[in-house]
Amino acid sequence: MIVWAFPGQGVQRKGMGAGLFERYPRHCAEADEILGYGLRELCLQNEDGRLRDTRYAQPAMFAVGMLTYLAARDDGAAPPDYLAGHSLGELCALCAAGCFDFADGLRLVRRRGELMSAVGGGMLAVVGLTAGELAEALAAEGCADVDLANHNAVRQAVLSGPLSSLNQLGAALRGRPGVRCVPLNVSAPFHSRAMAGAAREFGSFLQAFSFADPVVPVVANVTARPYGPGEVAELLSRQIAQPVAWYDTLRYLRSRGVDELREIGPGRVLAGLWQQALDEPAPAPEPEPEPELDLTPRPAREPASVSARTPAQQLGSAEFRRDYRVRYAYLSGSMYQGIASVAMVLRMAGAGLLGFFGTGGVPPAEVERVLAELRGALGAGGQYGMNLLADPDEPQADQHTVAQYLAAGVRYAEAAGYLAVTPALVRFRFSGCARDTDGRPRAVRHLVAKVSRPEVAAAFLAPPPEAMLGRLVADGALTAAEAETARHLPVAGDLCVESDSGGHTDGGVAFALMPVMTRLRDEAMARHRFAERIRVGASGGLGSPEAVAAAFVLGADFVVTGSVNQCSVEAGTSPEVKELLAGLDVPDTTYAPAGDMFELGARVQVVRKGTLFPARANKLFQLYRQYGSWEEIDEPTRRSVEQTVFRRSFEEVWKETREHYLDTGRPGSVERAERDPRHKLASVFRWYFAYSGRLALSGAAGERANFQVHCGPAMGAFNHVVRGTPMEDWRARHVDEIAETLMSGAAGVLGRLTRPADPSDPSDPCPARPAATKEIRR
Repeated sequence: MIVWAFPGQGVQRKGMGAGLFERYPRHCAEADEILGYGLRELCLQNEDGRLRDTRYAQPAMFAVGMLTYLAARDDGAAPPDYLAGHSLGELCALCAAGCFDFADGLRLVRRRGELMSAVGGGMLAVVGLTAGELAEALAAEGCADVDLANHNAVRQAVLSGPLSSLNQLGAALRGRPGVRCVPLNVSAPFHSRAMAGAAREFGSFLQAFSFADPVVPVVANVTARPYGPGEVAELLSRQIAQPVAWYDTLRYLRSRGVDELREIGPGRVLAGLWQQALDEPAPAPEPEPEPELDLTPRPAREPASVSARTPAQQLGSAEFRRDYRVRYAYLSGSMYQGIASVAMVLRMAGAGLLGFFGTGGVPPAEVERVLAELRGALGAGGQYGMNLLADPDEPQADQHTVAQYLAAGVRYAEAAGYLAVTPALVRFRFSGCARDTDGRPRAVRHLVAKVSRPEVAAAFLAPPPEAMLGRLVADGALTAAEAETARHLPVAGDLCVESDSGGHTDGGVAFALMPVMTRLRDEAMARHRFAERIRVGASGGLGSPEAVAAAFVLGADFVVTGSVNQCSVEAGTSPEVKELLAGLDVPDTTYAPAGDMFELGARVQVVRKGTLFPARANKLFQLYRQYGSWEEIDEPTRRSVEQTVFRRSFEEVWKETREHYLDTGRPGSVERAERDPRHKLASVFRWYFAYSGRLALSGAAGERANFQVHCGPAMGAFNHVVRGTPMEDWRARHVDEIAETLMSGAAGVLGRLTRPADPSDPSDPCPARPAATKEIRR
């Protein structure tokens, strides 16, 4: 196991961060705007020695620490199992763990530096004495105004206090054999009683911020234990005036099985202290405390808010949360034609969550623009995902898309609609993969494969086919080393079981599919002896806290939502569609043919309330199955289709379709249609599906009867959840708040199953009989 550790103030130096400022220009521009001066110039030039001034040193150290972290992450370093930071470095660790973003981190350290610099004094590192021997020396020299600030190792500590007292003590200690005293490059007595006022003021300042709980455990300076739920503000405030228990932190990490420390930032001070800790006998393993559950009752129809002790962060797989860098084992899935929009992805990232942009039906040039926007906002390898959608007409189309993703540094992809593993999927998953320092195979990219059929799942749960790897190496798409590593990894490290859902669906039932898929996963793990466990997630029908809770009870490691996010402020569809969705009930969806798989008879689930699209689409499919050409259809039926569905002639539709094929580089489709009347019939009928989708996305006036809106019953379920609350209006629904409602609510549902339900209590959303509750717990 590995810990990433961030150093604190005192190791700053001129030239730190060289090469990082050019790599992350957006972050540097953001820092310049917030701080009011040039970050790059401060770090590289250090005019007037400002890096010794706490007001400048703390923002500079924070920024360089975070840019170093981004570089390590983007370069594919093995992700940390724990995070820690020494003093100021703890704010870097919390930022890396998703507790706040880069901009808020800068605001915090700027104010922290201002408050701490207002106190006069300094710090002195003492090497060669134990903490007990230092206490005796302080008493002997009469330095009652000096405090132990940092306990870094058995025989290394840092003292804080007035400069006169530190100078007196240093002079006395330097005469002792084996003792070294080194004044630190700081301008105040940090972590001492002199900082009590600064700590109080900083605590008041923190009240203006909202903090998420860490998605990766962060070991606190004050307690030498991981931050618990809701503890960020309290411990950050206390840390300013209390000692840094770094020695105890290292001992705790070793007791948890951590055997490697990676220092993230300038200098090698923490790496040296870690090496000293390794030279000591290993501490006994320390058991983890049992998680606390929030059992506070809530009204049945009130969306659950995030409690200070919510266990929502503990639902699902901790490894999934670590690898996806999210607070919850929860993703917002892609929706075609950018309905899962840039705004949605950015909103999720800002909340410490991850969403997938919906690339289905989006032209390559627009995908390129989206990638540039996301990379500019979130950085290379940032917290966002992209969709890969199988195209039965152009099965090689995903090769170009994957090339775009790799060039942009995309780390997370969702594969949907695939009936088999393709070379492009294998290339995405295993580009950059390698063995770590322990020889374990590691992939730096994560693929979520959405499946509803066991035979398809089995292909994703296995290593890539040998012949496919050979072709990819021969074509230069993978290196021989990457292919060798890929032989020991599954094609998808995350399998998402897609039950009956909006869009493409096999109408599967989660209660039947989830146990089958988890067994397949277990069999694959045993057969291939993978080093890391494959995660199995759930999607489809997740529109209420109870449904999400049921998914986790069925063994889901994570959940993926779709339909409910379409009715949010951030969704890339029209206000008219959102208004329609906000009024749905559970039965208000039905099935229609899938336009992109029309000839195969594949189905999508769509809204039926307030639109005639399902009836018209099904009629077109019936005609396709019954007739071999347009001319074979009887005249009254042809006239009805042209007047009520197309509202133009068959030939006009074909002309538009033909031009589209030619404009998108598909002349073969034109040649086939002109040679095969039945294929021409299918091509024209498919035009209506594209047309009805465009009408919905634009909210075309007077065209609601033709709106094609992919949606499952989860939408109606969520409308019931938020009825009577501000979120009943879609304008108050934000995609991250939908996630909070579902995940925190699910945690509450599961927590209540630990006690007998009260059928007479209207605030209990799970009024099961005591016998039933006992059965669940058994």
